[in-house]
Amino acid sequence: MNKVAVVYHSGYGHTAAVAKAVARGAASVGGVEAKLISVTDIDRHWDDLNDADAIVFGAPTYMGSASAPFKAFMDASSKIWATQGWKDKIAAGFTHSGSQGGDKFNTLTQLFTFAMQHGMIWAGLGVLPGNNSSKGSVNDLNRLGSSTGALTQSNADQGADAIIDSELKTAEHLGRRVALVTLQFARERELAPA
Repeated sequence: MNKVAVVYHSGYGHTAAVAKAVARGAASVGGVEAKLISVTDIDRHWDDLNDADAIVFGAPTYMGSASAPFKAFMDASSKIWATQGWKDKIAAGFTHSGSQGGDKFNTLTQLFTFAMQHGMIWAGLGVLPGNNSSKGSVNDLNRLGSSTGALTQSNADQGADAIIDSELKTAEHLGRRVALVTLQFARERELAPA
């Protein structure tokens, strides 16, 4: 069984809802187990991250970057970084904010750079932008148009239930894609000469 860990921080419940959608998508692929890990509980879950074949990173975008609790998790991983313990694991990322733009790309870049420092292999969203033509709508997958990872948005004065369905489906798509890439990578590793 291949394992996908979804490690995230959620200040108000929005990013947690997106993390659950990513985990649902990953778990929908046969041969893959998904585990949700909040950075608030990270001290109990380092072994889960070390055992995972893939790690999906999720943080809300606050003031143009990942939230402070998520950044603390990143900094706390430095002992793993020093031994390259996550090298060659599949990685991906997602972020949520109250603004459609909100400088979310900066957060995804931060997550991507973090994964690259750990020697991980990044899997982008793999879906063309939606909602970018006269025939598009907010119901399209990838309505905010990211290639790097999943971007989601809901109004700042509304709860997590205000996240539109297409964005949760985009997050599920990311989880499925990570699971499929993880399985493909595991198969290729098995076939590679020693």
